[in-house]
Amino acid sequence: MDDPIDPFDTGSGGILRQPKSVWATAGASVVAFMGIGLVDPILPSIAEGLDATAGQVSLLFTSYFLITALAMLVTGFVSSRIGGRKTLLLGLALVVVFAGLSGTSGSVGELVGFRAGWGLGNALFVSTALAVIVGAAAGGSAAAILLYESALGLGMACGPLVGALLGDASWRYPFFGTAALMAVGFLCIAVFLKEQPKPARRTSLLDPLRALGHGGLASAAVSAFFYNYTFFTVLAFTPFVLDMSPYRSGAVFFAWGVLLAVFSVLVAPRLQKRFGSLKVLGGSLVLLAVDVLVLGYGDHTTAVVCTVLSGALIGVNNTVYTELALGVSDAPRPVASAGYNFVRWFAAAAAPFFAPKIEEWTDVHVPFVVAAVTAALGALVVVVRRRALNRETGPQPRHAAEDGVTAFANRPAHGARW
Repeated sequence: MDDPIDPFDTGSGGILRQPKSVWATAGASVVAFMGIGLVDPILPSIAEGLDATAGQVSLLFTSYFLITALAMLVTGFVSSRIGGRKTLLLGLALVVVFAGLSGTSGSVGELVGFRAGWGLGNALFVSTALAVIVGAAAGGSAAAILLYESALGLGMACGPLVGALLGDASWRYPFFGTAALMAVGFLCIAVFLKEQPKPARRTSLLDPLRALGHGGLASAAVSAFFYNYTFFTVLAFTPFVLDMSPYRSGAVFFAWGVLLAVFSVLVAPRLQKRFGSLKVLGGSLVLLAVDVLVLGYGDHTTAVVCTVLSGALIGVNNTVYTELALGVSDAPRPVASAGYNFVRWFAAAAAPFFAPKIEEWTDVHVPFVVAAVTAALGALVVVVRRRALNRETGPQPRHAAEDGVTAFANRPAHGARW
């Protein structure tokens, strides 16, 4: 593994000396990732304002991620035909429209529907943003990946905080605020970003599904599916369990997001270098299973602490899973990524729907027991399929507009042995 990049290095190899097009895309990425956790602290307020149940409001996540999963089959098809810049602008435009409409919702059904449109726009944007950043960044692909992951972490951290600050006045304001910020991002990208080269080969709708025929990629996707169920049980169901004001809930998930960002960008690469990717991933999943189990059965203070600590484990898992998905198969990186994300986002759609239902059928503890089991199942897949997941890929064709991660993903994998 290359030496970790210093985020504060202002030399030619640092991530801070970037063209305006990169900063415009990274800034819009922050807002895009904010949209995932934005509704967290205001879920109880939305339920009260629209006279809805916890299960109905949790469908905001289900519709969002169900469409995101299905859109994974479309994003490569679209971007390989119209180019990265137009795909980004299309995604941003959809987010602006549907985030704004979300703030006008008169019923939970309308809001769930608008969130689905938001999910389509976000999928188009997020799936293309990394390619654009790497294609336009200075300092090499590794610096660009770090910049992208930093944007992800910052967005995940700030989303709940912004949702709390704006949502304290009205649950509608966070949606209007997101629409306004994304409109600014749209203008910045339209002005500063030039069109990126198109790939030599167009991506078909079935290419991501064909890529899943590779045992290593399929194993990574299945393990990530189980893990994502746990992840989004924490993200979508815990706010109802904590039952706090928007400010307090926002503070909890802000701390959660800060740990996610720090462990994703700074800690995970160092752990991988020392112990190997699969050991780190398996251990982190087991710790996450223990964490959510304690969260479900502990008192209120314990639940808050475990929620915050889960951010560290989720940050580690996100980084390792991304690298596995991009490097384990011989499929082109954007195709492998699309197939992997197609599988794992279905769990992000399922968890917000089933967790409240399980509580209705049993009690408040059982959803966290199920989440602990799914995290453990993710670790079990890693153990059983470690040989397939350890497969090193040979040289891949490098197209300038594939997804920007080819050079990064072709470097030696962390931990060639378990």
